[in-house]
Amino acid sequence: MTMNSTASHANHHSFILTGIPGMSNKNPWMAFPLGFLYTLTLLGNGTILAVIKVDESLHEPMYYFLSILAVTDVSLSMSTSPSMLNIFWFNAPEIPFDACITQMFFIHGFGVVESGVLVSMAFDRFVAIRDPLRYASILTHDIIGKIGIAVLIWAVCVVLPVPFLIKRLPFCRSNVLSHSYCLHQDAMRLACASTRINSLYGLIIVIFTLGLDALIILFSYMLILKTVLGIASRTERVKALNTCLSHICAVLLFYVPLIGVTMIHRFGKHLSPVVHTLMANIYLLLPPVLNPIVYSVKTKQIRRRILHMFQGRKNRA
Repeated sequence: MTMNSTASHANHHSFILTGIPGMSNKNPWMAFPLGFLYTLTLLGNGTILAVIKVDESLHEPMYYFLSILAVTDVSLSMSTSPSMLNIFWFNAPEIPFDACITQMFFIHGFGVVESGVLVSMAFDRFVAIRDPLRYASILTHDIIGKIGIAVLIWAVCVVLPVPFLIKRLPFCRSNVLSHSYCLHQDAMRLACASTRINSLYGLIIVIFTLGLDALIILFSYMLILKTVLGIASRTERVKALNTCLSHICAVLLFYVPLIGVTMIHRFGKHLSPVVHTLMANIYLLLPPVLNPIVYSVKTKQIRRRILHMFQGRKNRA
């Protein structure tokens, strides 16, 4: 099958993914940095999960939510890795149609899950600062488990229509996608029929999941700030705000690239395809790599435990 194939039968069976637009000869140069990023994602989030499991002092609601975030980050990263590694490592850009819409479901699904987990963590910080004495009794293991399941079910229900909306479309144009993984908006533009329903549903998802989640997080921090300003001691105010820094960084790491990708997709059609690809890759690859680093650096308990683990290994060596 050629890159510019337009036969409808072929296009219904596969898509061609793109590595670096216009620079396919440079793809091998990205192989090792990409492999390094995926390795860093697994090591970083794996370390966070191991530390929280081993250290009983970290068996608190905040760290349970952090564990859920780490699992989500790994899952999101693993959703993109098969196609990206195929392109950059094996120079195999073709992906079957069903595999493409499956990957699409998991990428968008785990994106919604991550947003929901960040909302849950904002609620966790609000309860911890607003009512510290009842914190552990409000956010019990049972409640945290139910929140996690609710976020997952919500994501599945929201994203489940997407593969069916794509599958109903006829594809008789070029089968070349503009990214190294499958996204709804990317596949949709190749259809040779009206995509109004797809566009409307995509907009609804953005507004009522990611947009609403961002507003809830913002409202939570307004309430947190109001509570903190009511604390008499300056030292206690600073201490309370410090417990939120890691979460604020995680929120910024997720939403700033997301807003950037959305703005470029809507208003940056004149920009180089390389810019579109770079922003999309930053949105999907950066948070899973940096979240464990942020929490390791900014959270004293996790940092201390990680240092203790490495010192213990060094002493045994």
